[in-house]
Amino acid sequence: MKHLDIRARMLLAALLPVVMVSVLLTGVFLLMRFDDLQETYQQRARSVVRQLALASEYGLFSANQAQLQVLVHGALREPDVRWVAVLDQRGQLLASAGGAEAAVSKPVQSQEVHTFDAQQRMDVLVQPVFSSGVGLDDVYQPADTRQMSKPVQLGQVVVTFSRQSVDVQQQRMGLLGGMISFFGLLFGVALALLLSRGVSRPIARITQLIERIGQGDFAAATPANTQPVKSNDPLRHLQVNLQHMAARLSASRDDLEQQISSATQALREKKEEAEQATLAKSRFLAAASHDLRQPTHALGLFVARLSQLSHDAPTRALIGQLEASVQAMQNLLDGLLDISRLEARAVQVKRQPFALSGVLQQVQMALNETAQQKGLQLRIRGSALWVLSDATLLNRMLLNLVVNALRYTNRGGVLVACRLVDAGRQVQIQVWDSGIGIAPEHQQDVFKEFYQLDNSARDRNKGMGLGLSIVQRTAELLGHPLQLKSILGLGSRFSLTLPVVSKPDETPAEADTQAPLQDALAEAVVLVIEDDALVRSALVGLLAGWGMQVHQAQALDDAQGLVAAGLQPAVIISDYRLPLGQNGIDVVQALRRQWQRAVPACLMSGDTDGALMKLAQLAGLTLLHKPVRPAKLRSLLSHLLRDHPVDEDLR
Repeated sequence: MKHLDIRARMLLAALLPVVMVSVLLTGVFLLMRFDDLQETYQQRARSVVRQLALASEYGLFSANQAQLQVLVHGALREPDVRWVAVLDQRGQLLASAGGAEAAVSKPVQSQEVHTFDAQQRMDVLVQPVFSSGVGLDDVYQPADTRQMSKPVQLGQVVVTFSRQSVDVQQQRMGLLGGMISFFGLLFGVALALLLSRGVSRPIARITQLIERIGQGDFAAATPANTQPVKSNDPLRHLQVNLQHMAARLSASRDDLEQQISSATQALREKKEEAEQATLAKSRFLAAASHDLRQPTHALGLFVARLSQLSHDAPTRALIGQLEASVQAMQNLLDGLLDISRLEARAVQVKRQPFALSGVLQQVQMALNETAQQKGLQLRIRGSALWVLSDATLLNRMLLNLVVNALRYTNRGGVLVACRLVDAGRQVQIQVWDSGIGIAPEHQQDVFKEFYQLDNSARDRNKGMGLGLSIVQRTAELLGHPLQLKSILGLGSRFSLTLPVVSKPDETPAEADTQAPLQDALAEAVVLVIEDDALVRSALVGLLAGWGMQVHQAQALDDAQGLVAAGLQPAVIISDYRLPLGQNGIDVVQALRRQWQRAVPACLMSGDTDGALMKLAQLAGLTLLHKPVRPAKLRSLLSHLLRDHPVDEDLR
């Protein structure tokens, strides 16, 4: 039923009553006619038997077989009679006609008997024959004393009737009734088709109109573009209203398209204005960021140099406060730089197998003192698992997570543990804390930039609200799912899921990292190329404080003059932006060509553009973003001096 169309359903609805009425009427008529035929047949059979019994009385009484034979032959001419017999009171056959002698019931019956042979479709009727019982008429005897003679059974008459004619008549009537029903159904089908066509065609036209309207073809569904509706159409008003509705919708759409076009043009103009404003803002921010990083970088270097000198206790305390302020400013700038690099997809991912134990030990060493200063217990459970990820980025994520946990935990401690999941194919690095917890309504907001709980006063000791945002963006970059579960007042759990890999058969020998930094930097010759006098002065002072032999230049010409004078530095530190449109990459490459050897070098820049990072990577140079932390610079210089021989030929 659910797959029938409207015309089939209307046809079915029209035919069902016709079929039911036709079948019921034909059935009732045939049953009544069958009953009438059967009743007529039985009455005729009983009448024939009784008349034959009356006519045989005298022949039985007088034993006149000739008369009885004439009677049975005459009865055989009656319709449906197949065999007739007359028996005396002892059951002996006196006369018979027909061919069904085997059907005679030999015992004499004193009552009328009717039997039916269903197999041969025969009815056998037995009718006893009695004497008339006429009284003796003695005129001389009183009437009340006259005796009536008792009826005496003289014999019986047996007649066999065939139901063949009745069956034939019933078959004819059934055939006639079937033909009447068939022609009645044909008439009903024709009438239903005619009626359904008169309704289905208008419905089909309405369906086409609605389909056109649904496809947005309002003009094709208007009165001017459709067939005229006939006046005798049963759905005329509906079709006319649909056509008018299509015309109104077409006009409304045209008007709406004009409004959308106008609004789109206005939005395009606003978008262009916003893009121009964004470009101007970006240029301003880039310039402001560069200009802000330069003095901040110099300030950090000056503070580091100042801390190397001897001072009295109040001055050392003041220098410590100054160093903390500079570090907070550098943390903010580093966080903003990380966010911008992650948004620009400028972070280069180096996935390779490594042992988790090394990363966990680094976190333990970096933050153990911080936890002790706050009176907290930092427990990091070791792991022998190997994972596939970027060890540097993973270390930064774990540092941010643990620092965040320590910051918002006032009692108890922080636990870092590893748990195998997914049948051992992955491992979850979980950071547990017993801190203040995070309410469910804030668990998505904590990953937003500058969003902090319980720090409405913006206390810088509680961070800047960038750590979790950096963790989430880095996890997305690496494809490591990050999960948070927290209960307010009880603590939180952050989980990072990493793929587990097998330990490689052979690992490269690790460099000897135990050598003191002082040995690597002491008396090393370094060339500093920096056009900003303030930054150059701070950097030269810091490097000299580390025991290095520092030579300085403002641009390529000054550096080439030093080379011509015989300078052979062990490492080069160059700013990226230099006077006269020069840049640090070109300067370093020009100096290497002049020396005919690949002198180790690094770049410093206040620019945070991702394109600059790619250029530095292509040139094989390490890029440090200003402000540069002195410890980071010292570690990089030590690495360059140990891992890059100074006599390596330039290729």
